[in-house]
Amino acid sequence: MDTEQRDRSHLFTVRLWLEPVGVQEREVRGEVRHVLSGDTCSFRCLSGLTMWLSAYCDEEEEEENM
Repeated sequence: MDTEQRDRSHLFTVRLWLEPVGVQEREVRGEVRHVLSGDTCSFRCLSGLTMWLSAYCDEEEEEENM
């Protein structure tokens, strides 16, 4: 991995668990945290995770281009 590619990388921790929502139903819940900044987001479905990660990385890229 070259230096430029490493500078554009991010490190996240993701916690996932199943939360009971009914008698026989469970729902994916989770939390994602950007390790360096500490920014966190909780989510109730995996699409929430992917949306937050995409928005976070896009925002970081825009700040770098300013």
